Amino acid sequence: MERMKFDPNGAIPDNGNYFGIPLEPEEAALVLISAPWDLSLKVRNGSSFAPDAIIEASRSVDFFEPMAPDSWRKGIATVPIDYTIQDMSHRLRSDAERIVKVHDKQGGTPFDNLVYERSLRRVNEGFQALNDNIYKQSKMWLDEGKIVGLVGGDQSTAYGHIRAVAEHHGSLGVLHIDSSCNLKSCHQGFEFSHASVMHNILRDVPQVERLVGVGVRAFSPEEWQRAESDSRVKLFTGQSIWSRHFEGVLWSTICNEIVESLPQNVYVSLDVNGLTVECSPHNGMVVAGGVRFPEVIYLLGKIVDSGRKIVGFDLSEVVPDMDDKTDAAIASRLLYNICSMALKNHDAPMVL
Repeated sequence: MERMKFDPNGAIPDNGNYFGIPLEPEEAALVLISAPWDLSLKVRNGSSFAPDAIIEASRSVDFFEPMAPDSWRKGIATVPIDYTIQDMSHRLRSDAERIVKVHDKQGGTPFDNLVYERSLRRVNEGFQALNDNIYKQSKMWLDEGKIVGLVGGDQSTAYGHIRAVAEHHGSLGVLHIDSSCNLKSCHQGFEFSHASVMHNILRDVPQVERLVGVGVRAFSPEEWQRAESDSRVKLFTGQSIWSRHFEGVLWSTICNEIVESLPQNVYVSLDVNGLTVECSPHNGMVVAGGVRFPEVIYLLGKIVDSGRKIVGFDLSEVVPDMDDKTDAAIASRLLYNICSMALKNHDAPMVL
């Protein structure tokens, strides 16, 4: 196959693609789909604008990755963003806000409130439409033999993608880097919010044989009990990671334990608030602590160096800021590293 001309040392074109790579999805080994959705109300909203902000920031990413040199040459392509997702998210925000206000006021599920019932139905139907949309996009490209990555949006967007990847590969483990477990059975009446995404995956996707949480440090009693009682769940909490650091345990030792907890096929679900706050200072739910940027990259490298494959991934909860570009800049670098690691053990020709 003749390689397309693309100079990674020159000016990166402003073509609407992640990293400015001028490939069609059919030509690349890895494709990126986007979910500009933000309906899981948090302290700070705006993750529906993340895909566009990350695309813009990604033009500044340098292409050489020492842990996976030249793997990008197998091709990273951008699926055009479906902005009906963003439109639906913005349209349903007033309904979601109304529901949250009722829960905050009454402290539980209200009864005999037709406005509430209609709002909740619209929001839950919106989540279902989102799940179906992402599932169909992901499945289409998986059936074409591609690695598929998802750029959110809030982390509720991962549900349809994980389901498609798990069904395609038959079995896999999910590496979940986050500040929260996201194991709540139902959050404020929302069936498919970010707070329930991993609960729903364990409930609905039997192909997920392991859920390994890394850096999680904020969990409800319900979530902790669920994690403790489900043999598929293994947590490397933020508290335990830092305690072991303080006692002299090397990160490489902890990473070996994390990797050994995972099966051959690995799906990486990366919520940026799983990292320390300087990596995403404007994200929707800042939680002190977390894993550091180099620790995440090192962990991804250990996974692929073990012979395991990253067969899918998502990057979520980036909230861009108009003045401070830190969040989008770091997210674009994270995205490039995940793509590089996913491509490293993927058998595909060089197209660039």
